[in-house]
Amino acid sequence: MLDSFDKGWFVLQTYSGYENKVKENLLQRAQTYNMLENILRVEIPTQTVNVEKNGQSKEIEENRFPGYVLVEMVMTDEAWFVVRNTPNVTGFVGSHGNRSKPTPLLEEEIRAILLSMGQTVDIVETNIKAGDVVQIIDGAFMGQEGRVIEIENNKVKIMISMFGSETQAELGLYQIAEIN
Repeated sequence: MLDSFDKGWFVLQTYSGYENKVKENLLQRAQTYNMLENILRVEIPTQTVNVEKNGQSKEIEENRFPGYVLVEMVMTDEAWFVVRNTPNVTGFVGSHGNRSKPTPLLEEEIRAILLSMGQTVDIVETNIKAGDVVQIIDGAFMGQEGRVIEIENNKVKIMISMFGSETQAELGLYQIAEIN
């Protein structure tokens, strides 16, 4: 029986240097244990860096978070067990021990990570356009109104009136709402 339907991105802690092996094992175990509908994606955040070796400069892919792997999954007891018992996985980040379920990453955190990797993220559908006045519904400016300057990649630049002057803020589209 499924106890939970918490879909989200979770962070796995692994032995450093074993991230690719964990990804490979996890995808294999998802198939073997018939968990493909619960274990959706496995990602290892990397970045391209320039390294100079023997006077030659070359670009290499480097792990951004050594010892960690991201997994998008539906957090059921069965899926948790399969992932938790994958070889070289030492645990979930955000789990408080004693078999407690971990906390998923916040939507803005995983969006930033995936976009930095060149991955696609869900596009937020909106009718909001430049020049519209919107209500901020999340974050430090919650409750304020602002005028949209620009929208790009689910990010929106807004002018907010603060302390008698205009201030520009960059927010996620999910942090604003149309004013009716």
